[in-house]
Amino acid sequence: MSSSPAGIVTYRGAVYATHCDHIGHMNIASYGAKFDEANWVFFCEIGLTPSYLRGERNGMAGVQQNISYRKELFAGDVIEIRTVVLEVTERRLCVRHEMRDIETGAVAAVSEITSVHLDKQAHKSCPLPPNVRAAAEKFLVPAG
Repeated sequence: MSSSPAGIVTYRGAVYATHCDHIGHMNIASYGAKFDEANWVFFCEIGLTPSYLRGERNGMAGVQQNISYRKELFAGDVIEIRTVVLEVTERRLCVRHEMRDIETGAVAAVSEITSVHLDKQAHKSCPLPPNVRAAAEKFLVPAG
């Protein structure tokens, strides 16, 4: 296995046959679902907890996602996703999730997701809470 990559572990699991397409690889929907789960775990880690997001006032809205597929995964493969912050601004958070095959250490896919903090009543973006910004900044990686 390769050396430990950067970021916090936000997902560990296995690829099941139900995650695979007709030619045997993990399908696009399953990559998206696993990255989505990692995203919610990361949000919770920085203070955007389920109870906070279920409240009447604020939420998060994804505004862009880019996925790069690097290596095929098959039923039985075991994976880990690690998450880092690429950018945090007053209202926006951009994270990178890196999915690796635990056995080989190979990067299988990378997802970059940009989200905005949302005022649910006004239906527009609003500032992230200061404690959330501070927590997210701890996972910030240098540009480049």
